[in-house]
Amino acid sequence: MNALNMLIVEDDFFSRTLLSEMLSAYGTLHVAANGEEAVEAVRVALTQKSPYQLICLDIGLPEMDGHEVLRRIRSLEINHNVSHEKTAKIIIISALQDGDNILGAFREQCDGYLVKPFDEHRFRALLDEFGFAINPTP
Repeated sequence: MNALNMLIVEDDFFSRTLLSEMLSAYGTLHVAANGEEAVEAVRVALTQKSPYQLICLDIGLPEMDGHEVLRRIRSLEINHNVSHEKTAKIIIISALQDGDNILGAFREQCDGYLVKPFDEHRFRALLDEFGFAINPTP
């Protein structure tokens, strides 16, 4: 398995910890607690030529909401000439389950949307759909 470069963008400690525990064995994991930190982390990663392959993003964030973070990430990828095949897979993980938020996230080019509390099996199935080999070695 190739190690993934991942970013969790979540202001809730419990959700951040749960995602970190699920993903930490699979590669490099960074955490941002608000939207500003997330955009800066993505900018730095792109500048250093070590872009994130997976970003788990909450919508209800302080500083800047997840919709704006998503738009800015996609804009940064365009500005850094990241081809469509190489853009980060972005999974929105949010308590918001209304059509406006879900459809808005997909319009803003998220790759998946899970509602909290999310099902771990659905999360792993989504990662499999993206072609990530998420099978940690014991």
